[in-house]
Amino acid sequence: MTDVLDRPVTPSAPVAPGERTARRRAVLEWIAVHSLGVAAALFFTLPFVFVFLTSLMSDAQALSRDLVPHTWEWGNYRKVFDTPGFLTWWKNTLVYASAGTVLTVVSSVPVAYALAKFRFRGRSLCLMLVISMMMLPPQVVIIPMYLFWAKQLDLSGTLWPLIVPMAFGDAFSVFLLRQFLLTIPDEYLDAARVDGCGELRTLLRVVLPMARPGIAAVAIFQFFTAWNDYFGPQIYASENPGAWTLSYGLESFKGAHHTDWNLTMAATVLVMAPVILVFFFAQKAFVRGVTLTGVKG
Repeated sequence: MTDVLDRPVTPSAPVAPGERTARRRAVLEWIAVHSLGVAAALFFTLPFVFVFLTSLMSDAQALSRDLVPHTWEWGNYRKVFDTPGFLTWWKNTLVYASAGTVLTVVSSVPVAYALAKFRFRGRSLCLMLVISMMMLPPQVVIIPMYLFWAKQLDLSGTLWPLIVPMAFGDAFSVFLLRQFLLTIPDEYLDAARVDGCGELRTLLRVVLPMARPGIAAVAIFQFFTAWNDYFGPQIYASENPGAWTLSYGLESFKGAHHTDWNLTMAATVLVMAPVILVFFFAQKAFVRGVTLTGVKG
């Protein structure tokens, strides 16, 4: 025990100048990277914070120099809900977005499966046609489409002209699903066929469970598109207030309360909240589905 205590303590090896420089550089890089991340987060978050805080201000304080409400006016949201027609706009938007999402997914999956896994003459031409439809703006064909739905079928003033076409697929959804299905190995499909599965059963039992991230990404894209759609309801449903959606009704609400910015911001928060919540809970599947679509071309 005495020998151990009497043994001289050897000093630690000095840190080399190169190692000290590398550590300092690593610390500076960490600060730079996270500073940019914090700045970007603030850049995208502060507008939402401003809208939310303004929605809780009084009429006199709204759009003043004060950033924090003096009194938290939670009753502004009740006033928005009490606005005639607001709940109808909410119901119409929910029906439009939900039905459109389901119809788009159901109609796009078989087409994407055929383009990704079937070998037939003209497959490349079909894919080019799908891509070309993605480049065609809806404003180009709106006049003949309106004449068909409004004049021939007498469906103006309703949301049916927006919902029914989604049962025939969507070019962007088909392309995105096709890119995702290319990442599924053909060996799984061949094994299912050897076991006696037909193409429909292979699609339902093998492909769909493996394609859940891609389907989730397509569903979220379509839900967001329908929820925020302003052009379609303006063309087909503007003449009937009972068929208005939130995006179109919010413009009418803003015109009626152009001086009540706190109520306008409260209505904006209520319109944005479902979209933000959906993305918050489904962002993992959404990011995974979008990422894997670019793995194989």
